[in-house]
Amino acid sequence: MKNCAIVGINWGDEGKGRMVDLLAQDYDVVVRYQGGGNAGHTVINEYGKFALHLLPSGIFRNGVVNILGNGVALDPENLCKEIETVTSKGVPVTPENLKISDRASLLLPWHIALDELEEERLKDKKYGSTKQGIAPFYSDKYLKKTILAGELFYPEYLERHLKDLLEWKNLILTAYGAGPYDFGQVRDHLLEYGNRLKPFICDTGDWLRRARSEGRSILFEAQLGALRDLDYGIYPYTTSSNVLASYAPVGSGLPDARLDEVVGVVKAYSTCVGEGPFVCEWFGEEAERLRRSGEEYGAKTGRPRRVGPFDIVATRYGVQVQGATTIALTKLDVLSYMERIPVCSKYIVNGVETDKFPFPAALRDAK
Repeated sequence: MKNCAIVGINWGDEGKGRMVDLLAQDYDVVVRYQGGGNAGHTVINEYGKFALHLLPSGIFRNGVVNILGNGVALDPENLCKEIETVTSKGVPVTPENLKISDRASLLLPWHIALDELEEERLKDKKYGSTKQGIAPFYSDKYLKKTILAGELFYPEYLERHLKDLLEWKNLILTAYGAGPYDFGQVRDHLLEYGNRLKPFICDTGDWLRRARSEGRSILFEAQLGALRDLDYGIYPYTTSSNVLASYAPVGSGLPDARLDEVVGVVKAYSTCVGEGPFVCEWFGEEAERLRRSGEEYGAKTGRPRRVGPFDIVATRYGVQVQGATTIALTKLDVLSYMERIPVCSKYIVNGVETDKFPFPAALRDAK
């Protein structure tokens, strides 16, 4: 049995989805272990072109079992819509090839509302949220104020729990000047989509332990890149979960698993979506040409990505924190219009040259 994690080395959008789609043919199981609908994995195959936000990229491979682990921010509505999208193109999605952890927490409408309200409050100090409810969701998870997917099988418990959470959430919404949610509305929304997902929900930790004992190989699929990791990224301009390979066992349901290989996906140039320091950023026509050549627009938002040359300083750091054993270089062909390929080998921080990736507060002064 071989366990492998596919992770991003930089700011995300490195091409992890395509890499998982390619490598999944050699694995029995693909597991998404963190994140939610805030980032998209683009996959192009015989079925068409897809931007997956929740479904694991192995869903297109016959015989591969795909799992959404306990570390995922599970938006029932968006997942149902994504399943509808891929099945409409002839891709089979059944409880045999898709399993959802009963310990995965559910992302609900109030998480999205609070994400939008907070970005509006921050105005020019905003973090560049995709407004998919991710930060409020993970905040609630650590506050122990989320609904677990498995609670859908316990309707009386679910109703009491939902009432308690809604009372608390409405206090917060009122503080933002927003109107409160109606219990019946939230309950009906949750049950409409939750009941459609119930056939997929199970004890995936137990399933994975049995799969491992049978010698099945497991591919762990990450979202975003090392520089967006909550603990090791460009804080506070990060996501709200841990995107590192080392979190894969915990977020998947196999906390004692050992990774045999970590494939770090790196783009041949730098791209970044959202706010925060981006030391090697290009502007003007130079940036526009690279953006057009690489079709650098967000899979989820359609926003133009910030672009720049290959950043050795950031990439080295990403490789280190991810513990990458193998590098997959993507989009080198995009640079074919250039006579020479530019790279950034060092930063200058407050007049001092360095090849070390700086502490987040110092990145603003780096060039």
